[in-house]
Amino acid sequence: MATEIRHPKEGYCDAVGNIFNSVSISKIFRKGQEINLYGDVVTTLGHGNQISPQISLEYYKILKTIVNSKYYSPNPEEACILVPSIDTLNQNRLKQNEVSKALSTLPYWRNGENHLIWNFISGSPPDYSNVIELNIGNSLVAGAGFSSWTYRSGFDISLPLFSPYLKSLNKVNQSLERKWFVVNSQVNLHTDYERELSVLPNLVQLKLCPNKNPELRCYRGKQYDFPAVLQEATFCLIIRGARLAQQALLESLAAGCIPVIAADMMVMPFEDVIDWKRAAVVILESDLSVVIEKLTRISDLKKKELQQQGMWLYLKYFMSIEKITLTTLDIINQRVYPQNALHYEDWNMPHQFLGSRNPLKLQLTAPRSPGFTAVVLTYDRVDSLFLLIQQLARVPSLSKILVIWNNQNKDPPSTSAWPKLAVPMELIRTKENKLSNRFYPYDQIETEAVLSIDDDIVMLTPDELEFGFEVWREFPDRIVGFPSRTHVWDNTTNQWKYESEWTNRISMVLTGAAFHHKYWNYLYTTAMPGDIKQWVDSHMNCEDIAMNFLVANVTRKSPIKVTPRKKFKCPECVNTEMLSADLTHMVERSHCINKFTTIYGNMPLIDVEFRADPVLFKDNFPEKLKRYNDIGSL
Repeated sequence: MATEIRHPKEGYCDAVGNIFNSVSISKIFRKGQEINLYGDVVTTLGHGNQISPQISLEYYKILKTIVNSKYYSPNPEEACILVPSIDTLNQNRLKQNEVSKALSTLPYWRNGENHLIWNFISGSPPDYSNVIELNIGNSLVAGAGFSSWTYRSGFDISLPLFSPYLKSLNKVNQSLERKWFVVNSQVNLHTDYERELSVLPNLVQLKLCPNKNPELRCYRGKQYDFPAVLQEATFCLIIRGARLAQQALLESLAAGCIPVIAADMMVMPFEDVIDWKRAAVVILESDLSVVIEKLTRISDLKKKELQQQGMWLYLKYFMSIEKITLTTLDIINQRVYPQNALHYEDWNMPHQFLGSRNPLKLQLTAPRSPGFTAVVLTYDRVDSLFLLIQQLARVPSLSKILVIWNNQNKDPPSTSAWPKLAVPMELIRTKENKLSNRFYPYDQIETEAVLSIDDDIVMLTPDELEFGFEVWREFPDRIVGFPSRTHVWDNTTNQWKYESEWTNRISMVLTGAAFHHKYWNYLYTTAMPGDIKQWVDSHMNCEDIAMNFLVANVTRKSPIKVTPRKKFKCPECVNTEMLSADLTHMVERSHCINKFTTIYGNMPLIDVEFRADPVLFKDNFPEKLKRYNDIGSL
């Protein structure tokens, strides 16, 4: 029997450990990190006794997000983490004894082992406990309002208290030129805090209006829309209430108002991975009387950095229930599999600021063995496809050919019709005709090196392809390939322009014939900034430009063009079949460059003035002395 490590039987506040104390190790290793929702949505128990109202919209969104996530498994026997369908988000809505009993009757409960309980509002008056007051056994808790006394670091997940008013915030004013220096917009503060704030200079107290409308605040007899009014302030002071978690945190981040947090012992949302010092000012409650003095010492540059980081964190992790849910699942996943954990920079820095950190951690030269995998994206050009795979099979370092059949309306040729090859070949039929299918991290790609190649690139010789692979081995973090392009600045339009003319510079190598590390497939699929991936798929253009932007942005390095060949038109193909034959194609590619630049916030492409050729390429030596004889023509 496999060994299982379980959570100790002490009470909640005494339980100290990590994720492995509550999650069956044998199940993780046997099944992998998957999550299952199980049990009916329970609102009554026994003889119709109601234990909670109908499931809340927030919990419905959490469950729906889990089901649609990459972590979901419909089979509880295969799941590492189990999420009950009982809504436990708001303790005030629950009958504690009945809900505890309902949880204990779940078929896989086992005193909560391997279970994840979600909670936004814990505790009831008058004590307002920092943890949900249910008999949850050894469950993990994703909850808001933990204190440092009740939070089990490395075990629980600290969530923000979501605000239903965030949807009213549209375009946010990102300027630091704001009307007010510091505001406090919280309602129902303790009277001691109210008195202390009332004597602070330059602090605006936004209070509920006489009509008690939660989407309005009043100040000196004037009404303001809430939370939009927070855009009028540079700093938003957030003080502990009856509960530690406060909606004001997300409201201030969304409005570009720098949070100033005075709540001793509060565990910040996603504190295990987010560095809140980069986005908020944290002070002791005892320092409230000098908070204005502390804030005036912060430079304008620092204030801008705090504001921008706070808004980025909000958009990345907090702007919706869905994002909060997915971030929670990501954190649990990296706790279970620490070898795949993201770096500090990945959690806390926008992609355009990641600098030159090399994520591949490869040795200086990639190994020659086991070669490369050729990934061929095809639609219905069967003749040129067959010619191409026969050419590829002659390349010495080829390990496997992966044909991505992107046509859902036509079946691929029968097995007997395909050329007989001496290397393995696999066919993958896609569910949708998307250009991004060429960059999906297929399990069938077992080599580090990937040759991305179009089905009409039949002119490259085996020597050219072998040489391209050898160059990639020396530069495994770059795109190395054959068709090159560049970007230029157009002074008449004040925009970037895609340029295909032959010049002394290149800044892109098109992935219609290029080598890259399979890591970039993973990053393209899972971490492409903004809506670039969706835009590429909907417009059927620019996936190669998107990949060049991605690699250049992370590595801060240029691509490498190999061999002198510049013409890549397929003589056997009908020109009207080629996407690049469309007259609007070039205009749209210029639009791509400008759109991607806006999303990244800068121009990551780096141009160079060199290419790589074999050492004896131009030398007048006998061919038998040259390693690469057939480098091809221009």
